[in-house]
Amino acid sequence: MAAPARKILAALVTHAAGPHLSAYIPALAETTDIESLVLCDEGGTNAAAAKKAWGARLAGVYASPAEMLKNAKPDLALVTMEAALAPPVIRSMLDAGAHVLAEKPACVRMADFEPLAAKAQSRGRHLMLALANRVDPYVLEMKRLVQSGQIGKVYSVELTIVADQTRLTRPAYHQTWIAQKARAGGGHLIWLGIHWLDLAMYVTNSTVQEIAGFKGNVGGQPIDTEDSAVAAMRFSNGAFGTINSGYYLDRSYHSMLKIWGSAGWVEMRKHGGPGLEWYSTKEAAPRVHAVNKEKEPAGYTPFVQAVARAIANNEPPPLTTVDSVRALRTVFAAYQAADTKRTVAV
Repeated sequence: MAAPARKILAALVTHAAGPHLSAYIPALAETTDIESLVLCDEGGTNAAAAKKAWGARLAGVYASPAEMLKNAKPDLALVTMEAALAPPVIRSMLDAGAHVLAEKPACVRMADFEPLAAKAQSRGRHLMLALANRVDPYVLEMKRLVQSGQIGKVYSVELTIVADQTRLTRPAYHQTWIAQKARAGGGHLIWLGIHWLDLAMYVTNSTVQEIAGFKGNVGGQPIDTEDSAVAAMRFSNGAFGTINSGYYLDRSYHSMLKIWGSAGWVEMRKHGGPGLEWYSTKEAAPRVHAVNKEKEPAGYTPFVQAVARAIANNEPPPLTTVDSVRALRTVFAAYQAADTKRTVAV
């Protein structure tokens, strides 16, 4: 019988403006591979929520990373911070021997992230961006269909990820770090589009090699990050692709990830669509198949659980340091292409 997995000590490192805390705090509470938790919360605004969710598993609350690391040595640090503030904190966690799960983008320049990735690899640690859609049941089924050859050779990829323009009209939003390029690194593409770029590479098992496109503020709101970005891409497997990433709606999301192949297609519409559909000419009687996985868990909780399980069992995580670097490089290459009006190698 295999030895049981060890239980790990996890740290949540954040501050008042840390993103997705309403998802991360309960996700950590529901992760059984975590034995105990510590909270590093500059300003102390999240302590009450953590205490309520984690109960007796909360082993300490600290005001700074330095104070926390004097008293605790986490196996896994979940860093969710303003992008401009994240790199030195991630570095301190890696130096202390922790694996790091970082809320994207975790930097405002590629030059700030690459040394962190190199440090993680040299220390045998994982530095993972929180690209939680990788464990989505629809994504996993889509990857299975593509990698099994069900739709043949991949020809092309279509990506759409659209959110609401409404949030950009609110004065309170204009003051947030997410709406300021110097603090966020970019706008919609680095905040939401990065998820779909990563999924395109994950599902097709290829990388973006060249990219060209445009970005801008089509809605005209008083922010200096892009609310819209479009790009054309060439993948390492020879396929071409496009992405439309923007704030256009009045509310909610629309999304699409579609892979065209020599023997069919597969399409995922998580928002504003039927879920997953596919079609293959390899069948004796080709037809459109609908896949229903709506009741299966998705989102940040299963992703955090998968990361913790990987650390506890010394197994591969849902995405690697290399995957995280590639996703960020693709975004920053798209920004460079838009700024220079040239095709850029990733």
